Amino acid sequence: MKPAPFAYEKPRSLARVFDLLALHGDDAKILAGGQSLVATLNMRLSAPALLIDINGLSELAQIAVAGGVLRIGALVRHTALGASEAVRRHAPLLARAVPFIAHPAIRNRGTIGGSLAFADPAAELPACVVALDAVLEITGPQGTRTLPARAFFTGLYQTALAPGELLTAIELPLGGAGGSCGFDELARRHGDYAMVGLAAQGRRVGAGFAALALVFFGVGTGPVVASAAAARLTAGLFGAPRLQAAQAALAEDLDPPPDLHGSAKTKLHLARVLLGRVVQGMATGDAA
Repeated sequence: MKPAPFAYEKPRSLARVFDLLALHGDDAKILAGGQSLVATLNMRLSAPALLIDINGLSELAQIAVAGGVLRIGALVRHTALGASEAVRRHAPLLARAVPFIAHPAIRNRGTIGGSLAFADPAAELPACVVALDAVLEITGPQGTRTLPARAFFTGLYQTALAPGELLTAIELPLGGAGGSCGFDELARRHGDYAMVGLAAQGRRVGAGFAALALVFFGVGTGPVVASAAAARLTAGLFGAPRLQAAQAALAEDLDPPPDLHGSAKTKLHLARVLLGRVVQGMATGDAA
């Protein structure tokens, strides 16, 4: 199937993008990596009158360290994200997640901003930015505002973006001493959407953890923060009893909906398995 006819424009400035969005409203769609949009166009699930290609905005495709933060432009491709020395040094969780995203052809075109704005509940990067306590830069015709990643995802495929706004950058605090992260997911085949996934970020303090964030994906309408499980793991020295208590506490944190991949009970079991793998890896320095 082919997409319905549409007009096309490739602006060279954000100001022009916002002018076009104001003029065309819901009849316009933004094209970044296009890995979700092109599929919906071809299936005619989306039929915009105008496609606004923002790939000419090179300022949105930069990665930089400045002002005490790691700044990642919304147009940074998944492949560039995984290859960046700055990302590997200051936000290794993102670099670890990239190889799990679909397949090379998709990683070569897909963008971090597109992944976050699409807000697929089984996607890797939304969970990562929540675990990393990222701040998202949102730009619109009235100017720029920032929002914590935890407040950005508001529901199934829904975000806090208002009409006419774009996600323009992601800012992350620079990793400090003792930082530790882990990432893993379970899928039927490598590259498929995750049945259950876990992004974890924390800090090792002696034989324990501090400031531990456990964020699951594929088990809700968006990234799910497992605060009860994290509390069990930061309450003292790490060991088998702490881990078992955290795995049991996932029943408080998660209420996964059943789907074609498995029942709620199956998904909760898989989440416990992943928690064991990821946290034990973080404790020994062998996280995925």
